[in-house]
Amino acid sequence: MHSNHVYDVVYVGIYTKDTIISPDGVRYVDGGAVNYAAHAGAALGSKVAVVTRLAREDYDRVVTRLENRGVDCLVKVTPESTCVRLEYPTRNVDIRNLYVTSTAGSITANEVQPFQCQAAVIGTTLRGEIEMDAIQALRAKSRLFAADAQGFVRVLEGQELTFRPWEALPDLLRQLDIFKADRKEAAFLAGTNDLHKAAQTFASYGPREVLITHQDGLLVYADGMYYEPPFHSRRMNGRSGRGDTCTGTYVAKRLSASPAEAALWAAAVTSLKMENEGPFNRSMSEVEELIAQKYQ
Repeated sequence: MHSNHVYDVVYVGIYTKDTIISPDGVRYVDGGAVNYAAHAGAALGSKVAVVTRLAREDYDRVVTRLENRGVDCLVKVTPESTCVRLEYPTRNVDIRNLYVTSTAGSITANEVQPFQCQAAVIGTTLRGEIEMDAIQALRAKSRLFAADAQGFVRVLEGQELTFRPWEALPDLLRQLDIFKADRKEAAFLAGTNDLHKAAQTFASYGPREVLITHQDGLLVYADGMYYEPPFHSRRMNGRSGRGDTCTGTYVAKRLSASPAEAALWAAAVTSLKMENEGPFNRSMSEVEELIAQKYQ
């Protein structure tokens, strides 16, 4: 990463080494919101960088794959990577249990200093993975500033990730342009299962745009309007990373497109991503073809 570079989007968060257990068996996948989001943003042709932390044993594999996508990487090497076990007990991809067996620590303000960017996206796995002064530093340098609820509502208790209220949430929301949650996080934080009302609640604190992902698609609330493109996946082999891919695509596209168009592209890219495990690896022609067939 070069200090004089101005990036379109910088994705900030901690790589996770994932063990995914489902009715189909056990798989090992390179995960983390920052990983999924950066691959999607880079596929759109954006100038992308990531700020992350991981162990030396994972460095070459993960960083090389990102660099091959044209992503610049600012990596802090840590004694251990964050290791997550994701258990899907049924075929319902919205029902899952998460456990963390090791962590790579917290991203500091120093780690987000050596770049400039138009947009910054915080995608962490659990509360405490990014320090508040780092959040403030990102806000100061971003025209568009986005964050995912998961890294603030999830708390590590033993090895289990559980939802807990976060008193500082209103303070975070006041700093954001874009806030993303999934259906479960939205219901927990807003106190309602009505996604439209939840989006309005989040927006009332400050974010101009709210994204909520759910099993059937994406809801975007922007400037008092709702946009709700569905997902069109032929199979669901790659549920993990759904929201991260969606957010990564939406923010990258939003730099040059309206909320309605960015939502459509986010739904299309995410639909194709969910057909395969791991980060998005399809072509833009496939995305354009899906949009022409299903979204026009």
